[in-house]
Amino acid sequence: MDFTQIYSRYSDMIETALKELIPEAAQPGTELPGVRSVGVGLPGVGPAGAGLPGVGPSEPELQEDVLTRSLHYVVSGGGKRLRPVLAMAACDLVGGDPELVVQPAAAIELIHTYSLVHDDLPCMDDDDMRRDKPTAHKVFGEAVALLTGDALLTYAFEVIARTEALSPEIRICLVREVAEASGEQGMVLGQVLDMCYTETAAAFAVGSERNRWLTRLERMHGLKTGKLLRVSARVGALCGGCVPEQLALITQYAEKVGLAFQIQDDLLDAVGDSGRLGKKTGGDARLGKLTYVSLLGLDRAAKQRDKALAEAGQALDSFGDRADFLRALADYIGLRER
Repeated sequence: MDFTQIYSRYSDMIETALKELIPEAAQPGTELPGVRSVGVGLPGVGPAGAGLPGVGPSEPELQEDVLTRSLHYVVSGGGKRLRPVLAMAACDLVGGDPELVVQPAAAIELIHTYSLVHDDLPCMDDDDMRRDKPTAHKVFGEAVALLTGDALLTYAFEVIARTEALSPEIRICLVREVAEASGEQGMVLGQVLDMCYTETAAAFAVGSERNRWLTRLERMHGLKTGKLLRVSARVGALCGGCVPEQLALITQYAEKVGLAFQIQDDLLDAVGDSGRLGKKTGGDARLGKLTYVSLLGLDRAAKQRDKALAEAGQALDSFGDRADFLRALADYIGLRER
C-alpha cells in the first residue's frame, strides 16, 4: 500500500475507536447540541457567541446531556489524527500489531482535543473557529467548554487503564508516559511559557538576544507541541514490544518531527490560507507571540523546518525500508498546507 492508503487505514481505525468512546447523544433534535435558547438570537448560543454573524445576546439554558453533546461536537470535528496515526505507525515499525495501540492512540487524540478546546478559550488564544466550525465555547459557552476539556483529559487515562489487550505493566508505563507529556513538565508547561513569552519576548528578541530567545522558543514548543507528538511515537513503540535501541531512535525521530510541525504551524499562521486551514490566520501576530517566523523570518524558518525533517529521516536509517511510511509522514506533517 502507498502512503495515502496506509494513512487512511490507520485513521479509519482511530475514527471507529473514537465513535465508540464518544458516541453521539440520542435524538439530537434541531437545536444546537445540548442547549436550549431562552433569549433571542441563534438558538443555544450564549454571550460568548455574540460576535458571530446573526447572533444576539441569547442566554443558553443547559440541558443535562450538554456534556455528552459537547464531547461529541469537539471529538467528531475532523482533524488529521496525526498523533494516533504516528502511534500506530511506530507500533507497526517495531513489528507490533497496530490493533494493540488503537485505544491508547485514541486516548492521546482525546488529550490533543482537550488542549485545542482550552487553547481556543478567550483567556488563551481566543479563537472563534476550529476545523471549519465554531469553537466549543462559541457554541456551548465558556464554562461547558472548560469542563469538556477536563472530561476529555481524565477520560483519556481511563481509556488507557482499561485496555485489557495490554499487560498491566505496559498500561502503567503508558499512563506515566502520557501524564508526563501532558502535564506540568510537558504540554501544560509549554502553554504557560507561551503566555509568558507573548509580547515581552517579541519586543526583546532582537540583535544579540535573538539566539537566547531562539533557545527558549525551541524549549517552549518542545513542551507545548513536541511532547505529545513524542509520546505518541513512544506509546506506539512500547505497545509494539520495542527494544531500548528502537525506542531511542523513534523518540529522536518524533522530536525532530515535532520541531518541523511547529515551524510549519508558524509559517501557515503567517502566510497560510484561512479557508484551507479552517481557522483564522495571523493570530500569532495579533497576539504579539514569539514564533519562528517573528524571530527568524520566513526563509530562515523554512530552512530550520527542512533541517529538522532531514534529521528525522536520518534517525530512521537503521530501520531501512520498513520506515518508509514514517519518513513520508514526517514530510506530510512538516510540509502540510493546513
